[in-house]
Amino acid sequence: MTPVYFVGAGPGDPELITLKGKKLLEKADCVIYAGSLINHGILKVCSPQTKLVDSSTHTLEEIIDYMVQEVAQNHLVIRLHSGDPSLYGAIQEQMNELDNRGISYQVIPGVSSVGAVASRIKKEYTLPHGTQTLIITRMGGQTPVPESEQLSTLAAHRTSMVILLSIGFIDQVVEELSKIYPIETPIICAYRVTWPDERIIQSTLEKITQAVKEAGIHRSATLLIGPFLNHSEHFRSYLYGDWINENRHLPFS
Repeated sequence: MTPVYFVGAGPGDPELITLKGKKLLEKADCVIYAGSLINHGILKVCSPQTKLVDSSTHTLEEIIDYMVQEVAQNHLVIRLHSGDPSLYGAIQEQMNELDNRGISYQVIPGVSSVGAVASRIKKEYTLPHGTQTLIITRMGGQTPVPESEQLSTLAAHRTSMVILLSIGFIDQVVEELSKIYPIETPIICAYRVTWPDERIIQSTLEKITQAVKEAGIHRSATLLIGPFLNHSEHFRSYLYGDWINENRHLPFS
């Protein structure tokens, strides 16, 4: 039987899907996609005969049953997720169900909004003599987070931090971060990054809540905080250090 493919669609811009993901979509018999989270422009590469199924109105069991029916007909099934499926993609329970039914699958990674936001604001998360750690997390909501992963606990490391799926809890996010950072600390809210209506709000902990609410942003946004946002010193990376000329002979030197 043909395996099911979990494909990362990227952050929004249709051109940011991987070549492998695009080629699979072009050949797909059925694409089950994540509703409004997917830019429908990505689906334009599909054949007119491809069955397009919006998963936002279906339960997990219904989605799996549909996959099973299509695979039984030897159809190429794509489960299209936003960003990269491995980050808050809720694919583990789908893979477990496919395992239980003896159906093989593959996961094709995608460009996450984590990388897309950094490219938009022209920042690097990991800086020499700055920070070498990136924390990707979320505020607890319907899905709780472990006590050891509370936002203030993670923020205490004072390293680069990306907060996903939490803009609806902006008051609580600011309250938690303010336990560690001064209120004048820079913070960025990136809304629907790489989409046509993308919006980047650069603010401070003191003012970000008001800015987000005035902009009417309540979903599909990423929050960034950490020393990398205001890192003013520019240290040369060891990658480009003087040792290169001393120890290596490059073809263009």
